[in-house]
Amino acid sequence: PGTDLKVTGIDFLKSQNSGLHHTDAYNIKNLVVRRGQAFQLRLSFSRELKNADKLVLHFSIGEKPMKVRGTLMSLNPRHEKDVSGWQISIVKNSGKECLLSVTSSPSAPVGKYTLNVKTGTNIYKPENDAVYLLFNPWCEGDVVFLANEAQRKEYVLNDTGCIYVGSAYSIHGRPWNFGQFEELILDTCMYLLDKSKPKLSNRKDPVFVSRAMSALVNSNDDSGVLLGNWSGNYNSGTSPMDWIGSVAILQQYYKTKKPVCYGQCWVFAGVLTTVMRCLGIPSRCVSNFNSAHDTEENLSVDIYLNEFGEKLNRMSFDSIWNFHVWNDVWMKRTDLPEGFDGWQAIDSTPQEQSQGIFQCGPCPLKAIREGDVYLPFDSKFVYAEVNADKVYWVVKKVNGKDKYTRISTETRGIGINISTKAVGQDKREDITAQYKFPEGSKEERRAMQKASSFIHPLGMTPRAFFSSSGPMDEVASKPQVLHEEVSKTGLQLEITNKAALYPGSPLELAIMVKTSAPGSWTINLAGSCQLQSYTGKVEASLGYVKETVKLEGKSEMQVPLKIAADAYMKTLASVEDEVLVHVTAVAEVQGTDDKLTKETTMSFEYPPITIQMPETAKLNKEFTCAFIFKNKLNMPLDNCKLLVEGLGLFKMATFDEGDVKPGRIIKSEIICTPTRLGEKKIVAKLTSTKVKGISAEKTITITA
Repeated sequence: PGTDLKVTGIDFLKSQNSGLHHTDAYNIKNLVVRRGQAFQLRLSFSRELKNADKLVLHFSIGEKPMKVRGTLMSLNPRHEKDVSGWQISIVKNSGKECLLSVTSSPSAPVGKYTLNVKTGTNIYKPENDAVYLLFNPWCEGDVVFLANEAQRKEYVLNDTGCIYVGSAYSIHGRPWNFGQFEELILDTCMYLLDKSKPKLSNRKDPVFVSRAMSALVNSNDDSGVLLGNWSGNYNSGTSPMDWIGSVAILQQYYKTKKPVCYGQCWVFAGVLTTVMRCLGIPSRCVSNFNSAHDTEENLSVDIYLNEFGEKLNRMSFDSIWNFHVWNDVWMKRTDLPEGFDGWQAIDSTPQEQSQGIFQCGPCPLKAIREGDVYLPFDSKFVYAEVNADKVYWVVKKVNGKDKYTRISTETRGIGINISTKAVGQDKREDITAQYKFPEGSKEERRAMQKASSFIHPLGMTPRAFFSSSGPMDEVASKPQVLHEEVSKTGLQLEITNKAALYPGSPLELAIMVKTSAPGSWTINLAGSCQLQSYTGKVEASLGYVKETVKLEGKSEMQVPLKIAADAYMKTLASVEDEVLVHVTAVAEVQGTDDKLTKETTMSFEYPPITIQMPETAKLNKEFTCAFIFKNKLNMPLDNCKLLVEGLGLFKMATFDEGDVKPGRIIKSEIICTPTRLGEKKIVAKLTSTKVKGISAEKTITITA
């Protein structure tokens, strides 16, 4: 055709494509699209494109792209469909311009593709030639397809959120900025994909990708993103309590390529949510309260108490964490029998090795719920976290030797109030029913029986009588209040606090002892108060009460347990973790076999941070945001730092506030320039030597 046809330019039509692909929020120059969905390119030529001209677009991924591996696509608009499942067509050809439509395969490997265009013998390589291809929850042909638009907005596109922490009966939300669209985050995820050294064909599969990322977010085997530290000493890094989001962590990791110090479970889960949402896999943070960390996979956790009811650290290998946070990711499981699609648990907190590496999941929630613990991956481990029993032992010295007495077994206290942020609102959603059947129901017993048969092939389970179908069946079918087995005397224990627990003030606690059966009962009661970190590790024993209580028939008596502020102030200052107040009570009725243990964990309460700013602001127009805090506690807050971040408003900033005496008010201001439209969130956190966990968040709407 006379002169050679040459490509003189490519327009990636970024704003049009990224709007349709829900990728317009990514802070990156390149085109970002989702697989299985059409995007358009405008090619400019040296002359008009004629029918006889040869035109081929090459999309390639990886170091040695090959057609047979599906890592090199040669797309010819004259043969619309390619063997790889990609499609291309000419939308419009006019003058020296040609508009093309390209649709990738809904099962294409995700990652960074290079584009070049061949016309005859000429090859054109555009600047910014990388096109990022992500999973597509909007595409029915993609295994991560999620039908509900509100859920897609939450689990894929929401870049802020809340992670639930505290203890089972005092749950509070900790604001967290996921920031999956911020600068360098997508490139960090691409770096992690490359680092996981998968065969590129594995990148098609969210099962493989989510499992690989659960390994790479911890640094244990592969110098991944975060180094875990539960020692209480964080001098050589950032305390896990001092992060307010994933962005600073992932950016630091990408710049240094070295693990970031330090993480604990909610930090691992926050970062893994960012990575999953960034790659396009729907994801949520899941908090399990009273989470069993059970070393022998025997479905029971032993708790050892001394005669004052104080928990002994040294004795047990297995432990119960007040809470543990992991992730759920949404996908079809084409590798499993039918029926296990939907939410899958993955966990990047390094706890136990799986196939020789610290990784966990994906494990279908349905497999956990129904006791199908033989299904991959790591379903036994997750099952135990939400279903183990607690066995209480009292250790007493008899003739210089330790004597162990089993006091009670509690079958209902572990894996409760499983929580995630609700879709589209700043509320807690309880998802316990997605992980387990109602306690004591027929289905739950059936699931327990099935699980036990895989975990203990010999049926030697501490809960064997609960799952046996013999005469013991009637034991299990009695309706029971949480934690309590009704006994001969009707003995019950309740632990309460008479006033809010403010650091710097005395802790006013009480143990209520009740009986309900006719008769005169003499009860030996021991109650103790300890400070512990969220992993259940005892940091200090603060005091105990030992009394003999006499009750007649149906009656109750309150035994006070008061702890002076001085008893715990030193511990608050010396431990760099947020601590919780843990109360244990042990009661034995004289002359009977009635024994009962009850424990509860409570969080301290703190004065609030107030965030002052307008309700709405205009794009690219400055506004001021003020953070105000009044120390209403009876103690100074030394060494205060205020950490603030507003995605799309301002970069993370730290204010050193020094020592804040009781009654003092501090006020800090920041100038914000909104760079993105829609609802934006500002997160603030105050940390000090003694108090770690004061946080606040506020939303502002940015309009054009």
